[in-house]
Amino acid sequence: MWIEPNETEVNRVQVLNETGKLVRTYPQICDEELLGLYKWMVQARTFDQRALKLQRQGRIGTYAPMIGQEAAQIGSAFALKEQDWMYPSYREVGASLVHGVSMENFFLYTMGNLQGGTSAKNANVFPVQIIIGAQCLHAVGGAWASKLQHENSVSVAYIGDGGTSQGDFHEALNFAGVYKLPVVFFVQNNHWAISVPRSKQTASSTIAQKAAAYGITGIQVDGNDVLAVYSTMQEALKRAREGKPVLVEAVTYRQGPHTTADDPTKYRQNTEVESWLEKDPLKRMKAFMIDRNIWDEELDQKEFEIANEKVTKAFQLAENTPNSKTEEVFDFVFEQKTKQLQEQKSSIGTEGVLK
Repeated sequence: MWIEPNETEVNRVQVLNETGKLVRTYPQICDEELLGLYKWMVQARTFDQRALKLQRQGRIGTYAPMIGQEAAQIGSAFALKEQDWMYPSYREVGASLVHGVSMENFFLYTMGNLQGGTSAKNANVFPVQIIIGAQCLHAVGGAWASKLQHENSVSVAYIGDGGTSQGDFHEALNFAGVYKLPVVFFVQNNHWAISVPRSKQTASSTIAQKAAAYGITGIQVDGNDVLAVYSTMQEALKRAREGKPVLVEAVTYRQGPHTTADDPTKYRQNTEVESWLEKDPLKRMKAFMIDRNIWDEELDQKEFEIANEKVTKAFQLAENTPNSKTEEVFDFVFEQKTKQLQEQKSSIGTEGVLK
């Protein structure tokens, strides 16, 4: 029997529609958690908007904004347990903040400070991965270690739709399926890999259906619906703890540039961007909470003010942190320095250059 392309039917999970109205059974979540989800989204967006301004002022380096993807990141990370591990790419500010990384640490990273590129203190979050797709293999390695040590933890790899074209992504899914590892691959399908549209990344109608080829579970969720993402991720983590790896495709949109070095107006139509602005994740969740009488415009304004104050304080701390020294580079390679690293470090002169 021939297996024809795109025979698999994938139904996207959605709880709130674009206007914030319920379209399916309400997930088990209390009002306090609802407020927590929204406040984290506000914090992530506020950080993002400030980081863009700081980069334009030359006060931080290149930055990859996540505006528009708050629901995908916050909803997924909010479902994690403290013992779970996160393997981010360069755009996971929101998810990483929820799982324990400080804003100060992110600012240090964008400033080129070595402290910002290390694993977060008291948070199970690996350093930012720049190599596209490599974090998927790292997550599989971490998941395998957790399984061998009988730990009740799940490894979560965050990747974009463009990253799914990398061999590392497919190798990771294959390995996870064969060894039945506690891992979740969370794909944020934001429709663009820099200037390459999703249609040029894959011929399959969805990314979620790729899971079938590797013998693992796949699901597609509305990535701008924080409640749908949260409930979907809860189930994905439950399956993963049982040794059933999961591929989650969160359909969202990158409202801004790929990075601050990118100009999206050269390859995207304004009409496309405007249509997605109507699906904005914060706008949707805010409308839902107001309709439930647990939020209002005054509270919303105050929350953005609180978030701004937190970002300001975090940046001041980062800005007042001493710059890294050249010889410190060798302290972040291995836990214990090899003979070669010791020799290289000793070759650094007092002015920070090789002798």
